[in-house]
Amino acid sequence: MNSVNEIRSTFLDYFHRNGHEIVPSSPLVPRNDPTLMFTNAGMVQFKNVFTGLEQRPYKRATTAQKCVRAGGKHNDLDNVGYTARHHTFFEMLGNFSFGDYFKEQAIYFAWNLLTKEFCLPKEKLLVTVYHEDDVAADLWKKIAGLSDDKIIRISTNDNFWAMGDTGPCGPCSEIFYDHGDKIWGGVPGSAEEDGDRYIEIWNLVFMQYEQVTKDQRNDLPRPSIDTGMGLERIAAVLQGVHDNYDIDLFKTLIRASEEATGVKAEGEFVASHRVIADHLRSSAFLIADGVLPSNEGRGYVLRRIMRRAMRHAELLGAKEPLMWRLLPTLIREMGQAYPELIRAEALISETLRLEETRFRKTLERGLNLLNEASHNLKSGDHLDGETAFKLYDTYGFPLDLTQDALRRRNITVDVEAFDKAMERQKAEARANWAGSGEEATETVWFAVRDRVGSTEFLGYETEKAEAVITAIVKDGKIVDELKEGEEGALVVNQTPFYGESGGQVGDTGTISGEKFTFDVTDTQKKANGVFIHIGSSKKGSIKTGDVVELDVDQKRRRKIRANHSATHLLHEALRETLGTHVAQKGSLVTPERLRFDFSHPKPMTAEEIKQVEDLANEIVLQNSPVTTRLMSVDDAIAEGAMALFGEKYGDEVRVVSMGQRVDPTKVGNRPWSLELCGGTHVKRTGDIGLIRIVSESAVAAGVRRIEALTGDAARHYLDGQDQRVHEIANVLKTTPQEALERVHILVEERRKLEKELNEARKQLALTGGTANHSEPDIEEINGVSFMGRVVHGVSPKDLKPLADAGKNKIGSGIVAFIGVSEDGKASAVVGVTDDLTSRYNAVVLVKALSEVLGGKGGGGRPDMAQAGGPDGQKAEDALKALRQNLTK
Repeated sequence: MNSVNEIRSTFLDYFHRNGHEIVPSSPLVPRNDPTLMFTNAGMVQFKNVFTGLEQRPYKRATTAQKCVRAGGKHNDLDNVGYTARHHTFFEMLGNFSFGDYFKEQAIYFAWNLLTKEFCLPKEKLLVTVYHEDDVAADLWKKIAGLSDDKIIRISTNDNFWAMGDTGPCGPCSEIFYDHGDKIWGGVPGSAEEDGDRYIEIWNLVFMQYEQVTKDQRNDLPRPSIDTGMGLERIAAVLQGVHDNYDIDLFKTLIRASEEATGVKAEGEFVASHRVIADHLRSSAFLIADGVLPSNEGRGYVLRRIMRRAMRHAELLGAKEPLMWRLLPTLIREMGQAYPELIRAEALISETLRLEETRFRKTLERGLNLLNEASHNLKSGDHLDGETAFKLYDTYGFPLDLTQDALRRRNITVDVEAFDKAMERQKAEARANWAGSGEEATETVWFAVRDRVGSTEFLGYETEKAEAVITAIVKDGKIVDELKEGEEGALVVNQTPFYGESGGQVGDTGTISGEKFTFDVTDTQKKANGVFIHIGSSKKGSIKTGDVVELDVDQKRRRKIRANHSATHLLHEALRETLGTHVAQKGSLVTPERLRFDFSHPKPMTAEEIKQVEDLANEIVLQNSPVTTRLMSVDDAIAEGAMALFGEKYGDEVRVVSMGQRVDPTKVGNRPWSLELCGGTHVKRTGDIGLIRIVSESAVAAGVRRIEALTGDAARHYLDGQDQRVHEIANVLKTTPQEALERVHILVEERRKLEKELNEARKQLALTGGTANHSEPDIEEINGVSFMGRVVHGVSPKDLKPLADAGKNKIGSGIVAFIGVSEDGKASAVVGVTDDLTSRYNAVVLVKALSEVLGGKGGGGRPDMAQAGGPDGQKAEDALKALRQNLTK
C-alpha cells in the first residue's frame, strides 16, 4: 500500500529527477499576499515569481504545500467531518514552471506520474479542458491516447484560472478518477456532476495570458505552469478507498482518538472522531506557524477550529482535555515531512491543553444556558439572535458553537438578528469612549481600531511581509492620503514590525508600494492591538487600500533580539549569584545595548559581576534552542516563570524558555530561564554571541542597574579595551601583561612623592617661604603673638595640620593660614592656643576671614575653626581684617 508519506516522497522525487527544485512548504500565514487569511494553494508562495516581481535561482519547482481553508472566501469548516473530502487542513502537491516548459511537458509529467509511477489504470482516468483550448485537447490525445469522450470541454470558469481581476490567467485541465458505477454521479459538466463517482485529483493551470483590463487580454511572453493535486485525494485513490478519512493517516489519528476516549468511530460518533482528527492537524500546524488563539483575525479562526474539535471531544464523553494527548501521534505521522511540528511541540501541546481546559468551563456553562433557552424549540425552528448574542457577549459562548450544538436537533440561529445585536454593542462602546489620561488624548486610535480592527503581528516568524494599508493618521486625524514628504502613521492589517512594549523598542524599516516608499522611524502599539508605523513618505503618495511590502531593518532587529534574550539570561544569573530576592524593576532593550534594573540593596562587587557574566555566557555557549509556549498565567508562574516588570498580562501568556540547567539529583533538565514575555528573541542562545557587562550603578534606594553589550558590540568594546591596554603598555615602555604591575609601582611612587611634596609645602608655609627654614616672623598684636600666612599649593585638608604645627611653634598665640587653589578659591583655618581661648574664639575669627573671601561663615571649635570663600585674590585683605579684629 502507498502510505501518505510514501506518496508525498514519490511525487517530490519524481519531479526532482525531472529537473525541479524541491522547495519547502511556505508558512500557513502568507508573507506575500495580504488578501489571504491563510495559504490555500501551492502557488501562493510563488505569486511574485509568476508576476515577475521576484526572481528565483530555478525555473522549475515542486512542493508539498500545507494549506488551510477555514476562514474568509474558502471556508469548509461546517462541512468537515460530515463529508468524504472536506478538510480544514490539507496538503497540495504541485509542480511549477516559471517560463520554462509549458502544456506538452506538463501533461506528459502528469500522465506519466499517474500511470507509470502510481500505476493507475488508464481507463479510470478522464480529463477536462477549457472549451477553447484545442491545444490541450490535442495533447491529451497525443500523450495519453485518450478518446474524445474522455476529454470533456468545459465552458465555465471552472476551467479558466485567474489570479484576480487583472494579472496572469489561463485555461485549466483537470484530471478526474472514476471510483466506479457503485457510487452515484456523472462526468464533469453533466447534470450529475455533483456526485462522488468522478473525483478531481489534479488540476493543471496553463498560465498563458495577462488580463490587462476587463476587456483586454494579452499573451504572456513566457507562459508558465501551476499545478495542484490534493495529497489526501490521491492517497484515497491509491489506497483503494473512496473516503479521505479512510486513508492511513486519518485511520491512525482516529484510532488514537478512539483509544483516548474509549468510543468507537461508529454510527453517530463517526463525525466527531473525524472532526477531531482533521482539526488537530490544522490547529497544530497553525500554532507551529505562529498563530495563537485569540478573539480576532487568524487567531479567532484557530480558536473556532480548536473549540469545534473540543466540543466533539465532549460529545464523545471525554472528561479531560483530549487534543493535546493526540499530538504525539500526529507528530509521529507528519513530523519527518514537517519538522516545524517537532520544534514547536511544547508550544502546540501547552496551547491545546490550555485552550481546552478553559473552553470546558465555557462549554459547561454555555450548554446549560443554551438548553434552557432552546428546550421549547423543535426541529426546523430558529433560536432568536438576541439569545445567541447574550450567550456570546455575557458568557463567552461563540455563535458557531451555538450553531453546532443545535445542529443535531435541526435548529438554526437567526444570524441576522445576532449581527444587529453585535453592531448595537459596538455603537454603544463607541459612544462611551470618554477615556482618561493617555486614552483621552489618543482617541483617534480607538476610532481606527473600531474601523479596521487590531493588527496581526507576524514578527515572531518573519521580518518581511505584504499587507494592506487600512488607515492613515496625520496630525492626529484619520486621512485618506499621505503625500510625498509628509509625516504620519500607517496602520496595516498585518505586520512584521514589533511595536514598542515590555522594554523592547519598536522596529524601524521601510514600507513600500508600487509608487512610494515610507521610512518607518518607530513602531508603537495603541488602543489594545493597533500597530502604528510612524515615519514619512520619502517618495510618492500613499493611500488607504494600497498593497504594500513591509521590510523590517533586519540587522537592527537581530541586535535587538540578541539583547532581549541576554536580559533573560542575565536576570537568572543575577538571581543565582545574588539571591532569589532579585526581581526585575525595569529594562530597556535597544539595538546598541541593554539596560536591566533589579532589586538589590548594595553595589555588586567585581567578583559578583564576573560571576554573573560567566554564568550567562555559559548558557550562550550551550547554543540551546529558545522555545515559546502559550500558558495560563497561573500555570506559568506555578511552573516557575517570572513575570516581567511593568507588563500587563491577559489570561493567556507567552512563556519563553532558554538554556538548560542540569541537576544531577533529578531526572531530566529544566530551563535555565523561564519568563513571561511577548518580545522577540533569538532562535538559539548561541545567536547572542557574547554578553559583556559594562557598568553597574544605583538607580534608587534598593534598586541597581547593569548595562551590557552583546555580539559584535561586545566584541568591539573588548577590542577597544585591549587596544587601550596596549597603548598604556607602550607609554609605560613595558608589555601588556606587566602593565598593571608597572601602574601599581608608579601609583605608589606618586603617593610617596605627593606626601614628600606636601611636607615640603607645609615647611615652606611655616618658614614663610625662606630657604633656610628659620623661624617665621611673628607679629605681636594687642599683646598676643600672631602668625598669618597666605599659602599656595597646599590642599585644604592639609591646612589644619599646618595650623597645629604653627601653634606648636608659637607656643602661645593665634595662627591663620589661607590656602589659595589654582582655580582662585580660598580655604582658611584659624588656630588659638588653649591659654587664649577664654579671650579669642577661633570660630569668630575665621568668620571674619570668610566674609572678606566672599564666604558665608565657617565652623569648628574655639581652638580651631575652618572656612572658605570663592575670592582667593582677597586673601591678604582677609588677613588684614583678622589683624584689625585682634586689636579690638
